[in-house]
Amino acid sequence: MTATAALRPPVLVLTGPTGMGKSELAVQLAESLPLEIISVDSALVYRGMDIGTAKPAPELRARVPHHLIDIRDPADPYSAGDFVRDARAAIAGVAARGRVPLLVGGTMLYLRALHDGIAALPAASPQLRRELDARAAQHGWPALHAELARVDSDSAARIQPQDAQRIQRALEVYLATGRTLTQWQRGTCGAREQFRWLRYALLPHSRTALRARLAQRFDSMLDAGLLDEVRKLYARADLTERHAATRAVGYRQLWNYCAGRDSLEQARQGAVVATWQLAKRQLTWLRAEAAITTLTMDPAAPEDRAAAIERIIADFSTLPRARPP
Repeated sequence: MTATAALRPPVLVLTGPTGMGKSELAVQLAESLPLEIISVDSALVYRGMDIGTAKPAPELRARVPHHLIDIRDPADPYSAGDFVRDARAAIAGVAARGRVPLLVGGTMLYLRALHDGIAALPAASPQLRRELDARAAQHGWPALHAELARVDSDSAARIQPQDAQRIQRALEVYLATGRTLTQWQRGTCGAREQFRWLRYALLPHSRTALRARLAQRFDSMLDAGLLDEVRKLYARADLTERHAATRAVGYRQLWNYCAGRDSLEQARQGAVVATWQLAKRQLTWLRAEAAITTLTMDPAAPEDRAAAIERIIADFSTLPRARPP
């Protein structure tokens, strides 16, 4: 290792599929290491969305400083670019206090944007967006997804056929510039060389057990008042099903119930399926990540959690002293 590399400030990352207990494990780590937690979750940024996002409990946030939680109203957009800007500022603040940032969450796009960089994309074009919305109204978003696949197969492979916002943006970039979103993103540079990264992914011993755990967790959220939380959002005149906040897993399905399109049981079943599909996408994404340490565990097993904490603390202890960025 060069002297320059040794002086890079450390950044820890704890990621993995939803339902693996990342937030609780992070707080336990912070009881042994000088850490502050930076959330890497596209839903935790929104105020008033607590139950369905499994937002860390107030007592946890009181014990350990958390950043990038409750920083947006659900009606306001929040992009990967916003996250990179806010995360860099949070990392700098944590380091200036002589502590170490621990990035925690499962929004893989955000993690990759911070680590590998994000393109300085062209500004939005209201005219192009209106045209794309009109075409989607006539033909459906899957048809526009198929069009995206013909011009930018890499982006299409990452975007779901019903993800209107991301399909629209990818096509908008291509139509406005003649360059695909993938081409724009390949010309970026991120924080990969700026910090010493210790990245960990919590993976389940059993996919079957994780799937059952996710179903039980969603039922617990319903028991805790998730439907009332969604009803409050649905009652707001400034929110629609097109907003990113209301498309979050669980919220989107219960929104359909509030709109009278589904029964409560249909909404529940849809949310359980969507949560498992999210977990599978996160697992697929992690398989493609290089230089990330995998920690296989049962999130409900105290001995597995203890072993994960012991491994991370041992790795951290080998890091040389680092100056703030």
